[in-house]
Amino acid sequence: MNTLAHAGPGPWVLLFPLVWAAVIVGIVTIARRAGWRRGRGPWRDVGPGRAEGPDGSSPIALLGHRFAAGEIDEDEYWRRLTVLEEQFGRRTDSKGHRA
Repeated sequence: MNTLAHAGPGPWVLLFPLVWAAVIVGIVTIARRAGWRRGRGPWRDVGPGRAEGPDGSSPIALLGHRFAAGEIDEDEYWRRLTVLEEQFGRRTDSKGHRA
């Protein structure tokens, strides 16, 4: 008589959850290293609220700071912003606003 046939699945059953946990941790690690968080992934240009604006030291940001400080008026701001956006390849409509 073989008594081991009905002894249950055995300790190797614990291997399956560990394999799935390792797969999930690996996918998350690869995604984070690839930059797919906080809008830095391949979908960064899609949807509202994505952080694709200028950084603090860009010419567009400096122009905004000068306008906020009152160093230049609104007409000067929009004229210079249109030139900067054309230079950096940003799309604008007929009024100089980003499309």
